[in-house]
Amino acid sequence: MRTAALAIFSLSFLLGCSAERPHPVPESPKWLTYPGEDGPGRGKHIVLIAAEQEYRSEQSLPMLARILSARHGFDCTVLFALNADGMVDPAMKTRAEDASVVHDIPGLEHLRSADLVIFSHRFITLPEAQMSFVIEYLDSGKPIFGIRTANHGFLGPFPYQVDGKAVRFGEDVLGGTFLGHHGNWHADSTRGILVPEQRAHPILTGIDDVWGPSDVYRTYPEGGSLPAGCTALVFGQPLLGRQHDDAPNPEKEPLPVAWTKTWTGATGKTARVFHLTMGSGTDFQSAGLRRLTINAAYWCLGIEDRISATSSVEFVGAYAPLDTGFDYARLGVVPKPPAAYR
Repeated sequence: MRTAALAIFSLSFLLGCSAERPHPVPESPKWLTYPGEDGPGRGKHIVLIAAEQEYRSEQSLPMLARILSARHGFDCTVLFALNADGMVDPAMKTRAEDASVVHDIPGLEHLRSADLVIFSHRFITLPEAQMSFVIEYLDSGKPIFGIRTANHGFLGPFPYQVDGKAVRFGEDVLGGTFLGHHGNWHADSTRGILVPEQRAHPILTGIDDVWGPSDVYRTYPEGGSLPAGCTALVFGQPLLGRQHDDAPNPEKEPLPVAWTKTWTGATGKTARVFHLTMGSGTDFQSAGLRRLTINAAYWCLGIEDRISATSSVEFVGAYAPLDTGFDYARLGVVPKPPAAYR
């Protein structure tokens, strides 16, 4: 009897060890899940939200999720803004174009199991039930990562207050909002300049070249600076063209394109924040920008001691992002189911 019981226990133990650890989010045709493989991030869950109309986050965020899961071990979930037919449709209007618009991002309830959220959204208006999950996350003390248009990610009054004061998602949570194109929109590019005093910061580990064909955002008035509490890691120098080796534009000063800060929500819990104002789909063809992004995820999660200068940030599968812009017919942007971006 003891022998049989021991055999059953041993078999159960072996089966348990060999079974795949379940992803924290169930599979669904409304979103994408990527179980983490072996890596330093194993056991951590990252939710990435693609909901903007210009910079092809519907392609870039699944690409980042593939790298984070396959090469670094993170469980990843990608959520999208879907149209009435359940399709990912970057051409959907915003409330600035149609006052009746309300967007739909299925799966936001899974922010509850997230250890980190990466926002890449623009002018989104959510129903109250979905927005409540965002607000809950902002009060959780868990880290926040915003990419490019996230600093103007919500349109209209943001229904959230701290100490009786209305919160502005861009300025208050991320440390700056879009005030204009400091570079020349769709006409120049950005060379990243690492801040010398921050060269030893974990997020800059292994990085020596950052470039992208998107332009530099201005997030504070001319003559100003980032708000107190923000630490700039990378400045963006506008170039005279859209090639990597183009000359700097002498009439355009460098402005911050990547920084850290902390956020304190209504519960008093503090969270690490990283904001990157580069981040178009084509920007992420830069290995340096991908490494900056991956490193920032580690830092946000408080596991910066696991960052390696030689870890792989190479693509997992093909990555051929469409160009940025709103000329959807010319660019080939059409509604697709989430599974098309896996």
